[in-house]
Amino acid sequence: MKLVTWNVNGIRAREAELLRLLDEEKPDAVLLQEVKATLDQLPPTLYGLMGLPDYHSLWHGHLLRGSRRDGVAGYSGVSAHLRKTTFDRPTEAHPPFDFETRVVEAHARERATGREWVFVSMYVPNGGKDYQAKLHFLEQLASYPPALSGKTFVIAGDLNVARADADVHRSQRKPDAIGQRAEERALFDELFVASDPAVRLVDVGRALAPDDKELFTWWPYWKDSRQRNVGWRIDYVLCPPELAGRATSHRVLREFGTSDHAPVVVTFDA
Repeated sequence: MKLVTWNVNGIRAREAELLRLLDEEKPDAVLLQEVKATLDQLPPTLYGLMGLPDYHSLWHGHLLRGSRRDGVAGYSGVSAHLRKTTFDRPTEAHPPFDFETRVVEAHARERATGREWVFVSMYVPNGGKDYQAKLHFLEQLASYPPALSGKTFVIAGDLNVARADADVHRSQRKPDAIGQRAEERALFDELFVASDPAVRLVDVGRALAPDDKELFTWWPYWKDSRQRNVGWRIDYVLCPPELAGRATSHRVLREFGTSDHAPVVVTFDA
């Protein structure tokens, strides 16, 4: 089972790159963030009769600040895509704390095993414009996993918190910077310390690379940050311990694409 999560930072600008990624990796599940488009704005290859023929697709897109057909910049928006040969057609759901189309749940049965899965594509607010809204989102997120218990589930995406200093390049470490603040990290860490293993999550990237201090997923566009790997780790694949124990690889495709985030690819044993 292969999963890809990627903040595309605008699906219309990254259409060809996404199609290439799907062709090269052939994932079973694809979770995207910051699609920045409504359904009627998606490129023809991604929606409609010619769209992603190998995948069931759930688009949860959003656009604000204007009504001109082509002229406004979108933000937010997430999607989930499940390979048709691996999964039955999924049903769509959203947790109560979703706003600005930041969370989509894809509930689907795996054909080979009959296992019930939930794939959650999530884009946590950055917090730069409304920090209190981000804290409220993280508070709700901390109590979210119990709602998914009883199924095999994955929460993945741009979660906009660097868990620890090791998740930020040493030149970028600033305790007052949004994304590194102690209160954000404390709320985020509640996901990983629950006493009930059924709802306690594992950070797959850190579980497989506990000592890697150069494991980053996002880089500023300026000063050749990506080429020099001066970044932050804010994109995650999270799941319960039983599934995390079947994770065999976690790869960050740092050199792929033109988004400021890299695709993250995780493979699980069947």
